Amino acid sequence: MSDNKVQNQINIELPEDVAEGIYSNLAIISHSHSEFVVDFIRMMPNVPKAKVKARVILTPQHAKRLLRALADNVKKFESQFGVIAENDLPAYPNMNFNTPPAQA
Repeated sequence: MSDNKVQNQINIELPEDVAEGIYSNLAIISHSHSEFVVDFIRMMPNVPKAKVKARVILTPQHAKRLLRALADNVKKFESQFGVIAENDLPAYPNMNFNTPPAQA
């Protein structure tokens, strides 16, 4: 292995509590000029209230890389397991975050 490859390796640690993951069936994406915010939410049937379970904040450049990586992974998944059916999804529910209006 060349010295260049050794220098570019990153040791990534995955703590046990993070490795368990968080189930989400809804993601809300918002952005400003300098960042994208992705809120992952778990909605339960017949429950009118849901909580944000995780929030990820990304630079615009990283959001674009994530978009490409996710599209690539969906393509690979579908080539292995078949097309992912989108069915007739219901309209998004009214989202009330109980926050004041944004100001610049």
